[in-house]
Amino acid sequence: MSRILIVGGTGFIGRHIAGRLAAAGHSIMAAGRHEVDLARDDEARLGVKVAGFDVVVNCAGLVRDVGANTMDAVHGEGAMRLFSACIDAGVRRLIHISALGAAPQGETDYQRSKGASEAFFTDADSHGERLDWRVLRPSVVVGRGGASTSWLLATAALPILPRIGRDDWLFQPVHVDDLAQLVARLAEGGDSSRMIDVVGPEPMTAYELTRILRAWLRLPPTGSVRIPDRLFEIATEMGGRFTNGPLNPDVMKMLAGGNVSDPRALTAALGRPPRSIRAALAEEPASDADRMGARLFFLKPLLRWSLALLWIMTGLLSFGLYPIEKSYELLAAIGLSGAVAAMALYGGAALDLILGLLLLRRFRPVLIGWLQLASMAAFTLLAIGLPGDYWLHPFAPILKNLPIAAAILVMIALEAD
Repeated sequence: MSRILIVGGTGFIGRHIAGRLAAAGHSIMAAGRHEVDLARDDEARLGVKVAGFDVVVNCAGLVRDVGANTMDAVHGEGAMRLFSACIDAGVRRLIHISALGAAPQGETDYQRSKGASEAFFTDADSHGERLDWRVLRPSVVVGRGGASTSWLLATAALPILPRIGRDDWLFQPVHVDDLAQLVARLAEGGDSSRMIDVVGPEPMTAYELTRILRAWLRLPPTGSVRIPDRLFEIATEMGGRFTNGPLNPDVMKMLAGGNVSDPRALTAALGRPPRSIRAALAEEPASDADRMGARLFFLKPLLRWSLALLWIMTGLLSFGLYPIEKSYELLAAIGLSGAVAAMALYGGAALDLILGLLLLRRFRPVLIGWLQLASMAAFTLLAIGLPGDYWLHPFAPILKNLPIAAAILVMIALEAD
C-alpha cells in the first residue's frame, strides 16, 4: 500500500483516480485548491505538503484564467515547483496529467502552459534530476461528472443535433475509467514510456460523439443542423468570457488543429487496448438522472436569467414605468397610504431590483431564491386584502405566484452545490 497525494483531487479526473486508488487499498489524500494551491504555494511550502507521500498525482488544471489562478501559474510554473518539491521531499514517482497537443509553442495558452511543464520535466531529466516521473497526455476525457461530458450530453439531448466544424476536425475521446486505471498501474510501479498519449482507439468528430451519447441516453435518433463556423466562434468567445465551462476559443482552435494520436503506448502501459467510447459507456448504462441532467443543462441558466429579469422588471415598473398613482391605488386597497405607502412601494421596488440583479450575476442564487420566496409570501399575505377581482381575474395576477414559486424552488434545487 502506498501513500498517494492527488493534487486537484476534487476535480472530475481527480475524483475518479482517487476512487480507483482507494479501491485498490492505497492511502489517498485528494487535495483541492485549499490544500495545495499550485498558483500560490512556493516550492518550500509544496515541499512540506508532499513530504511523506510515495506518489504524487497532479490533476490540477484550468480552462481559463481566473484572477491569480492563470494557466501559466497552474499548468506551467506551479507544476514546475511541484516537480522540484517532489525531488527534495524524496517522492518516489510523480504522475502529471497534461494534454494531447501540449507544446511550448502551441497555438493556445492551454497548450503552451501545459507544454512548458513537459519541457521542464524533460530538461530536468536530462540533467540527472532523480525523480521517476510520467506525463499522461489525454485527448477529450469522457465520463460522468466531466464538464466536457456534461456539455456534450446536453447537446446530445437537444431535439436537433448541432454539427460544428469540418469533418476533419477529429479527436480520440478516452473514457475516464481507462485513464484512472492507467494512473493506478503507474502508481503501483508499472513500467511505461515517460510520456503517454492517452487516447481512445477511434478518431471521431464532435457530432459522431454526440450521436453515441444520445444512443447511450436511450433517446431516439434525430436529425442534425450544420452550425456556421462564425456562429460557433461567437459562441466560444462568449463562453470563454462568461463561463468556466469547456466552450471557449481554445477548444475551437484545438479541434481545428486535430487531437489524435497512436494508442499503442497506452495499450502497452495498460496491458490491454483502450476501450472504445461505445464499449465503455455500455458498461455503465444511463439512468433517469442522466437523461434529466442532460435535458436540464441548458435550461438551468435560462430559468435563472428569466427569474432575474422578472424581478428586475418588477422593480423598474414599480419605480415609475407603471403609473405611480395606480400603484398607490393598489396600496390603498389594502389600507396603506401616505408615507407608509411610499415606503412600501419604493422599498419593495428596491428589494425586487436588488434581488434580480444579484440573481442575474449568480451571486449566491440559493439564498436569493429563498429571499424571493419570502418576498412573494409577504406580498401574497398583503394581497389577501385586495378586492376579489385580483384573485378571480382570468389572467390570475395573484394565482400566478404559485407556478413562479415552483420555478424558484426548481432553480434553488438546480443551483445548490
